[in-house]
Amino acid sequence: MNGNGWRAERVLAGGIAAGLVMTALIGVSGWWLARPDFLPDTGPSWYVWQLPERSTLIMAGVWGLYALHQVGFWALIWYGRQRVGTYTKGLHRVNAWALAFNGVFVLLHFAQTQLWYDALAQDVSIWSSQFSVIILLVWVLLMESDRRGLFFGRTVPTPGGAGVRAWARKYHGYYFAWAAVYTFWYHPMETTAGHLVGFLYMFLILLQGSLFLTRAHVNRWWTVTLELAVLFHGAIVALNSPKQLWFQFGWGFATIFVITQMHGLGLPRWAKWLIGSAYVVSAGVVVSLIGPHKLAELPRVPAAEYVGVFILAAFFALALWIARRLRPTPSGAGPKAEVSGSAPGMGPGGRG
Repeated sequence: MNGNGWRAERVLAGGIAAGLVMTALIGVSGWWLARPDFLPDTGPSWYVWQLPERSTLIMAGVWGLYALHQVGFWALIWYGRQRVGTYTKGLHRVNAWALAFNGVFVLLHFAQTQLWYDALAQDVSIWSSQFSVIILLVWVLLMESDRRGLFFGRTVPTPGGAGVRAWARKYHGYYFAWAAVYTFWYHPMETTAGHLVGFLYMFLILLQGSLFLTRAHVNRWWTVTLELAVLFHGAIVALNSPKQLWFQFGWGFATIFVITQMHGLGLPRWAKWLIGSAYVVSAGVVVSLIGPHKLAELPRVPAAEYVGVFILAAFFALALWIARRLRPTPSGAGPKAEVSGSAPGMGPGGRG
């Protein structure tokens, strides 16, 4: 299976179906899942779905499973970069390994939730999980900006220039694999609407990460679908929260789609105008029904992500500058020109 076996698009379709089946299984498990007596909710920094008392033995098992999943996925990505390195329509052998590997850990996490319930949330802050995904979304905006632009199809200068953006494309797979696996193990496989949509999203991200170096991995409709999925997850979670910020997340992520994401799909001008008009009309209907105070929520998500693009690029530029200064220069050799090249994407949610 070296690029000549199963077509990656068929495997992608099968993987989506498997993710839906697994999500349904989690939902059905609510009939028999032994939930603990949760501690009272103390605010946005508190994660409800954890055991009231920490068990060292249970948490050692959770951290061990997470570590095996994380290091193994990184190793598969490294192997693909070092030993394969070419894009094909079919699966490479390493893709089959990655699919099987992630599938096994999905089942292990399901069993672990049924038996011991607790996940990484017992030991680490909810903000670590949330910001890992936020940075992933911002990273995608940065690394895709050369292809689809950042604002209405137009590229804008970012700190570090094209070299930093190329570096972000080349190495994004390692960070994306961490964000996906860490978030996956942060939550128990609970049956709330937010958990179900969130785990389906994680299954799709792990599927995308397993298809590196295939044409399915860089299918622009598929990758934008992954970016848009967070719209539904954010809105559903917000609908079930006291602050009711569903407009902020639902229409906030829709704003990013209209400003940035749809311009990488090759849509005709009339289609863009149609989508943009539908967005404006729908937002207007919500504001007219609920009140103009909702308008204050609309720019929060896009403003945070677009500012985040420049902060992330500046961080990369500074880190790469420090790395170049610390790199030893061979004796007798003068300074070498820095050559930046673009490498194909290797991780969830992006492409080269």
